[in-house]
Amino acid sequence: MTWFSSRIGLGNKVSGFNFESDIVTWCNRVLRGFGLKGEMMIYLRTFLLLIVAIVLGIILWWITRRVLIEIIHRIVHKSKTKWDDHLVKNRFFAALAHLVPFLFLDFAIRTIFFDNSGLRDVLIRLADLVIITIFIYVLIRFLNTVRDVLLENPRYRDKPIASYVQLSQIILTGLLIIMMISVAFQVDPLVIVTSMGALTAILLLIFKDTILGFVGSIQLAANDMIRIGDWITMEKYGADGDVVEINLATVKVQNFDKTITTIPTYSFISDSFKNWRGMLDSDGRRIMRSINIKIQSVKFCNPELLSKLAEIELIRDYITTTEDKIKNFNEQNKVNRSVLLNGLNQTNLGIFRHYITRYLESCKEINHEMPLMVRQLEPKDTGVPIQLYTFTKTQEWAEYEGVMADIFDHLLAAVQYFELEVFEQPAGSDMRALTGIQRLKS
Repeated sequence: MTWFSSRIGLGNKVSGFNFESDIVTWCNRVLRGFGLKGEMMIYLRTFLLLIVAIVLGIILWWITRRVLIEIIHRIVHKSKTKWDDHLVKNRFFAALAHLVPFLFLDFAIRTIFFDNSGLRDVLIRLADLVIITIFIYVLIRFLNTVRDVLLENPRYRDKPIASYVQLSQIILTGLLIIMMISVAFQVDPLVIVTSMGALTAILLLIFKDTILGFVGSIQLAANDMIRIGDWITMEKYGADGDVVEINLATVKVQNFDKTITTIPTYSFISDSFKNWRGMLDSDGRRIMRSINIKIQSVKFCNPELLSKLAEIELIRDYITTTEDKIKNFNEQNKVNRSVLLNGLNQTNLGIFRHYITRYLESCKEINHEMPLMVRQLEPKDTGVPIQLYTFTKTQEWAEYEGVMADIFDHLLAAVQYFELEVFEQPAGSDMRALTGIQRLKS
């Protein structure tokens, strides 16, 4: 009897009854009754017991695979619980059913080859190895079921459950492989574990990615850095989409073009990435975009321009009130108004900034409970940037892009009313026109 058989309780004595010797003794007695003895009796007994064992093994396999599993599946389909459905889906019972005939075979081998200890021990070890292999499949499918059940729970749906299940499968599989080596070479498992100390460095090198992935998944879960369903952007790997799976070694991201990007789990700890969850959970989505105004088009407003701009309803009161304040200031300080540079004056760009503010405040799609600002950035070689900093009410991507496009469509068309120009690089038609003018001059 092997070490594994003795550990799992496949002994040959139950309640004082020795199955192997008693069955062999009974078979010998029957065969002697037919006048057989010696080696002929042993060969015939072995052959007959082998036939019986094969027939009984087939019957057990048929009962477990065709009858018991069918009954179990029917009971599962009628039950209201969900976890047993996942056991069926992951074929847990199908893997478990294989244990029955091989457990019977493990016992039958001892009886069939009772007089041939060498062959008996080899066959028992082979049977035990098969039993351990089946047990590995049983555990893996059970853990897959645990994963599926937990992922159905809203509390764990966005957690890296798959990483923990994979780690458990690796650990249990490793322990069972150690047991298989123990059975095959008849060595105590503690001796195997102790001797593996010298291989620690090699194992760390082989399982480096797995170890880093496990550490990364723990930190991701502990710090709530990423969840399944989060929209993330990671430029290093070209990822821009939703997280669909978090495993022990990798995180799968489905990009918005429906491609899949696979990223090492530990990269989310070692590299930078952007998680848009905060935006999606907030009351709005930010607009931060600029219009570059041509510097040469910025000027003081003369009375004619002020009169024209005062007809715009959104800024009529602002222009009138501001102009009255400027007039009073200039009169009190006796400013020479023959030169616009003297005293206080309104500029077309300043009025345009106020118009943008009033326009955004009047938009129903803008969330007025969040910051709203129109600011002038540092002038550059591309003009004076007038930046809009505000938030839409919607977080949905398509609607957000539509709202932002409508706002800038309006503002780009409104620029000319303020006698301003939007800066843009010279186009081919501009260069052709400039070349034509130079030719005419020449």
